[in-house]
Amino acid sequence: MQENIKYLIIGGGIAGTTAAETIRRHDTNGTITIVSDEPYRSYSRIMLSKPNFFLEKIPFDNIWLKTDDWYKKFNIELISGKKAISIDAQNKIVTLEDRKAIQYEKLLLAVGSSVRAWGVLGASKRGVFYLRTLDDAKKIIDAVKTAKEAVCIGGGFVSFEMCDMLKMAGINVTLVLRESYYLEPLLDESSGRIIGRALKNGGVKIILNSETKEVLGDMAVDGLLLKNGDKIPCDIIIAGIGVCCQLDWLTSSGIQINRGIFANEYLATNVQDIWTAGDCAEFNDLVLEERVQLGNWVNAQMQGRIAGGNMAGKKEPFKMVSFYTTQGFGITIAFIGDVRPGTDRTIFSRGSAESGSYGRIITKDGEIIGATLINRTQELGIISKLIEKDFKISGHESELSNPDFKLQELVK
Repeated sequence: MQENIKYLIIGGGIAGTTAAETIRRHDTNGTITIVSDEPYRSYSRIMLSKPNFFLEKIPFDNIWLKTDDWYKKFNIELISGKKAISIDAQNKIVTLEDRKAIQYEKLLLAVGSSVRAWGVLGASKRGVFYLRTLDDAKKIIDAVKTAKEAVCIGGGFVSFEMCDMLKMAGINVTLVLRESYYLEPLLDESSGRIIGRALKNGGVKIILNSETKEVLGDMAVDGLLLKNGDKIPCDIIIAGIGVCCQLDWLTSSGIQINRGIFANEYLATNVQDIWTAGDCAEFNDLVLEERVQLGNWVNAQMQGRIAGGNMAGKKEPFKMVSFYTTQGFGITIAFIGDVRPGTDRTIFSRGSAESGSYGRIITKDGEIIGATLINRTQELGIISKLIEKDFKISGHESELSNPDFKLQELVK
């Protein structure tokens, strides 16, 4: 049986749900259906890595962003626990894994990203975890209650936050990194050393320049073997080695894809009446003037709002300076805009690793394009404004490098 829907949204996360909410504000009658591969209504993915939720200090129900009644009130159909497996863009039909066919007038692809599979021998054993979904978090929360030794793999934000929470839970933690310092090469060595020092002071053992060879144990984890022959005893392993977008099901749709789904500044794809938003969108960034793909909550929420409005008849470009912040072990870390390394970047350092307050302002072609801040998050807002305003740094180089100079003065 085929269903006919005006607005079909694939993905029930923050981008898809915000898009549905926005569409309903502009179109009170058009049918809206959200298809989610998770068995849940909208929840806060960022709360999964927050200590109060992880350590069960707050009610579990705080995770929900929408109630069942919300979907009913706004006449939004939620099909949960189902995957979309194909798109016939010419006839505007999406087929789900149960062979249900849905005909749409307008389609949003807000499919997010998935954890990158850890390819080491034994990675499928009980006790190896990833953190991306609510089900992932539930499994880790349950395992932590009896675990005594944990290993975190990878030098990203997930590993940093997991190390913090595991230590709060009273577990011994070892962090294994392939790199020579934390968040290499996105950060310089001084920044990485500040984070590494905070982790060590917090009781985390860090093993640098190391790669894993095998997860030890019969059915369940009881240790990790490194390529140099060292063995690390552990009950649980958290693999935080990045994310990727599962887009194979789109290859025959005619939609242009790369690492993500190509879109213009209006978040429209190359196929008529199909938009994209969130982690999976590889879009024309009007601020950075290049094609980028971003994976953070605020970006996904704002893109959902813009895409939803455009699906309902508006024509508004997405223009926002992306940022991400995290905290743990007594420090705060923030990334703003484009922090990727490159030979065409010039970097101005503010503060010092010794002081523990250290920022890097990243410029390209005479303009600020990004920044990394450690214990300087009070500068996040003003740096975002400077990026948005295409501020010309010529004549201000010494001020950018002076940690005591108030950056607010540059916009007066």
